[in-house]
Amino acid sequence: MTLSYDISGDGPTVVLLHSSVCDRRMWDPQLAPLHKAGYRVVRCDFRGFGETPVAYGPFSDAEDVCALLDHLRLDRFALIGSSHGGEVAIEVAALRPAAVTSLALLCAAMPGHMPGSALSAYTRRKKTLLAAGDIPGAVELSLTTWLGPLADDGVRSQVRDMQRHAYEVQRAAEYTSTAAGVDLAWITAPCLVVSGAHDMADFREIAGRLPGQVERARHLELPWAGHFPSLERPDEVSEVLIGFLNETRPARS
Repeated sequence: MTLSYDISGDGPTVVLLHSSVCDRRMWDPQLAPLHKAGYRVVRCDFRGFGETPVAYGPFSDAEDVCALLDHLRLDRFALIGSSHGGEVAIEVAALRPAAVTSLALLCAAMPGHMPGSALSAYTRRKKTLLAAGDIPGAVELSLTTWLGPLADDGVRSQVRDMQRHAYEVQRAAEYTSTAAGVDLAWITAPCLVVSGAHDMADFREIAGRLPGQVERARHLELPWAGHFPSLERPDEVSEVLIGFLNETRPARS
């Protein structure tokens, strides 16, 4: 199965992987800055998100992404992932170390992470609402949980639309993604780990641990950010990401 995707721009390739609240549209604010900086951008929707159908058998998001990269014949690329997309980016970077030129993780989840009390409580409440058919309630729970204080009404509306669509589509799903099974020591690419001071503790803790587990990783905490800094202050985050990309694989002039 090939994931729904789009490609735009010219230059070295950057692959953008979305969170499990959003779909590939979450990266809309980063497209123009990345193009202007000289990068080609690939965005995809995981199964059950955006324009990609749900799965009716076992699957792995990371393996799906690798299959897409093979389909596009991409042998060198940077990875940028948000939340669950960050977890997938970690798995892909470990599975394809020779291909990944750099890895940027925004409030990323991590393979094998055991959720803390707040994340567990959120997951229980979400499952209860969805089991009762209360999609609007589950959507508003996501917004309350994940959007930081700088998220304006436009961002809230955009995230609300993406999350509602995902929940509606996923009602037909029989399977969820399974971890690819990787060792973080396999990752060789330079890695920028970004966290938000207003994010849930799980993701701040993951960001703090990753530099000790990934050899070439460094951590940057944004004091103003919630879970989606690329939506909350898109220009500032685009500048951070492009600066990091230019350190590792500068775009052609």
